[in-house]
Amino acid sequence: MVDVSPMFFAVAVPAVVFAGVSKGGFGSGAAFAGASILALIVEPGQALALMLPLLMLIDVASLRPYWRRWNGRDVLLLIAGGLPGVALGAWLFSAIEADTMRLLIGGLSIAFVIWQLRGRIGLAMRAQRDLPGWSGVLAGGVAGFTSFVSHAGGPPAAVYLLSRRPTKTEYQATTVLVFWVLNIAKAVPYAGLGLFSAETLKLDLMLAPFALFGTWAGVRLHHSIPERVFFALAYVLLTVTGVKLIWDGLT
Repeated sequence: MVDVSPMFFAVAVPAVVFAGVSKGGFGSGAAFAGASILALIVEPGQALALMLPLLMLIDVASLRPYWRRWNGRDVLLLIAGGLPGVALGAWLFSAIEADTMRLLIGGLSIAFVIWQLRGRIGLAMRAQRDLPGWSGVLAGGVAGFTSFVSHAGGPPAAVYLLSRRPTKTEYQATTVLVFWVLNIAKAVPYAGLGLFSAETLKLDLMLAPFALFGTWAGVRLHHSIPERVFFALAYVLLTVTGVKLIWDGLT
């Protein structure tokens, strides 16, 4: 059972707004911070179950502003790998214990920050040449798996997409469409694993307005705020939550 208290909403509301801003305007890269933050106050499986319907709502709200501005080839490659990745995540998920899940989500949080901080120059060097098509399928597979177990599919997809040198809006639109499909694919096994409950869905209804507000803000900020400002906050949040989750998983 989720302890529905003022503390829950004090943590959940900013987490959901942050996820909406990230997915609505900044390529989904830091959206999984929402699940990481929620995992500080509820069981990891409950955090994932709470976030998925909200992420699906954010996906739908984000489609219209970026409609047909994506790269169709990259979308198909990432989805072609992403769907088997989701299936692999579903197959392995039931064998993962709560503390292991905390370690996994915390480790991915820290790895994402390290990748971003060290990858700016490295990614610029790799972007001098497009990665081959099979790498898009591979990146999609990793994205599908990490998206299923921690909603952290953004970073693997970004490695491939950034090599393609898209415009900011094309990159954003591509991630919106890809994760709209993958999140729909995740919903069925999530339900089959018993992650959803009447309680989590009721909480989702209460948090839905904040998800939509975050999405609206993200779309607006996409054209006005420097990405480095937004992601600087994401790095701080992910580092703190990642360290806390790892500590909780080990102790």
